[in-house]
Amino acid sequence: MAKRVAIVGAGATGLASIKCCLEEGLKPTCFERSDDLGGLWRFTEHVEEGRASLYKSVVSNSCKEMSCYPDFPFPEDYPNYVPNSQFLDYLKMYANRFNLLECIQFKTKVCSVRKRPDFTATGQWEVVTLCEGKQESAIFDAVMVCTGFLTNPNLPLDSFPGINNFKGQYFHSREYKHPDIFRDKSVLVIGMGNSGTDIAVEASHLAKKVFLSTTGGAWVISRVFDSGYPWDMVFMTRFQNTFRNSLPTPIVNWLIAKRMNSWFNHANYGLIPEDRVQLREPVLNDELPGRIITGKVLIKPRVKEVKENSVVFSNTPKEEPIDIIVFATGYTFAFPFLDETVVKVEDGQASLYKYIFPAHLPKPTLAVIGLIKPLGSLLPTGDTQARWAVRVLKGVIKLPPSSIMIEEVNERKKNKPSGFGLCYCKALETDYITYIDELLTAINAKPNLFSLLLTDPRLALAIFFGPCTPYQFRLTGPGKWEGARNAIMTQWDRTFKATKTRIVQESPSLFASLLKVFSFLALLVAIFLIFL
Repeated sequence: MAKRVAIVGAGATGLASIKCCLEEGLKPTCFERSDDLGGLWRFTEHVEEGRASLYKSVVSNSCKEMSCYPDFPFPEDYPNYVPNSQFLDYLKMYANRFNLLECIQFKTKVCSVRKRPDFTATGQWEVVTLCEGKQESAIFDAVMVCTGFLTNPNLPLDSFPGINNFKGQYFHSREYKHPDIFRDKSVLVIGMGNSGTDIAVEASHLAKKVFLSTTGGAWVISRVFDSGYPWDMVFMTRFQNTFRNSLPTPIVNWLIAKRMNSWFNHANYGLIPEDRVQLREPVLNDELPGRIITGKVLIKPRVKEVKENSVVFSNTPKEEPIDIIVFATGYTFAFPFLDETVVKVEDGQASLYKYIFPAHLPKPTLAVIGLIKPLGSLLPTGDTQARWAVRVLKGVIKLPPSSIMIEEVNERKKNKPSGFGLCYCKALETDYITYIDELLTAINAKPNLFSLLLTDPRLALAIFFGPCTPYQFRLTGPGKWEGARNAIMTQWDRTFKATKTRIVQESPSLFASLLKVFSFLALLVAIFLIFL
């Protein structure tokens, strides 16, 4: 009899988990508290409790070739960076293609997930749900939690003296939907992550004045990178990742700073990060420098004090009149349906082996999918996590003893920098390619570059020197996709199709031909040095 698996949440990682269960012959039941799938990517005019919320203009920060499911490319006519409405359509296409809807129970809230009395022997869970006022209980052999970490807004009002006396309007960025509310107002956005920067830029088109307050600064990059290519298709390659991780961290940080400042000098715009040792997720915004240089957005330090109709920033006595304050101060996360003895959240992270399994449970039958912040897309990350986790739940892969897992989790929590490569020292942050490869190796699905170099050199070169697109993750091993090779070899065609909407004739150049020959020779030298 197939094992029954309860899946909490029908967002992007929940859908991947359903599919992975079906691939391995398990019987998944997904509980979604809202009336439709999509999670974060489903825009609604009003904030819904327990579900991530986005604003109308949200566009993906990772391009379509880097953020698709590994065996389901985006339609080739989609733009490279996908608006939320089209992203939701893509998720629905995925659900229909793999018949996932029949496994989802909508308008069903998970009230509790508790270990059965015989858990140490069976590993089973009792899941209590609520649907249209009716409570039900069912027994499952395993549980996969796919609720994300963008549902509980962090609103640190105690850090802003005088906020209770403020006569204007203030709210968390989670509540923001449209820029119309900023028309002819003086606006302060606190927090310079992607959401805060987006909101400040949008507000600047309608507001009288916009201030963007940041404590630590940030690197700002454009989605449009070298030669107009998508930023992540240039930055996220196995070659570059190997190169970065072989260099001492100070040198990597210097190279990153040089690259980031090639667009504009961050110091001259008041944006340069104060901490340039630990990597903070860069802010992706194509408009911010233009809004700053035209005076539409003013970068300010932290808020020292809030008054009735104004604020005072640190290092300046001047009061700035403010009508609206937007707190883009991030999120906390919790699992209200789980007992703390199962998953305990402390300091913005949980004690999860490989960011997935509670390390202390006697039976590895509960997995958390998507509770991670890789410098890469969460869709392929969640899919790879689910593939590995499902094989553990099925019993094909055995986890190490609890003592070893706990030791590894504790080491990770110490956030000790290795001294090489980028320094990922914040909770839940990790090296995207390294982490994915770790999971792929565990399920025998990591591409063997040495073997491919002998049998399919074109593919090997595309995998190593080209963008680390998700198709690589289903090139081999369990869940192998027959179309993976073709998707890798045609990934640039789909990228250019979205922008080449006017065909132009390019005249052949002798210099370009010679350059290609020398580039090929240099490539052969690089392969020799790296592989031999």
